[in-house]
Amino acid sequence: MPKLKTKSGAKKRFKITGTGKVLYAQSGKRHGMIKRTNKQIRNLRGTNTLFKTDGDNIIKYFLPNG
Repeated sequence: MPKLKTKSGAKKRFKITGTGKVLYAQSGKRHGMIKRTNKQIRNLRGTNTLFKTDGDNIIKYFLPNG
């Protein structure tokens, strides 16, 4: 059997915490900040955790060596 490879796109977008949760950066802050309100920009700071089932799928299919 060949080795399982990690998807390179997923390795750039997700991070696995020590407890096994999956962190992701919030979308909507790459460009076009002028049309967004200050409240929107402020609330998009930082990272979020995926729901458990979504995170489990990411780990299983995209980050097997995670």
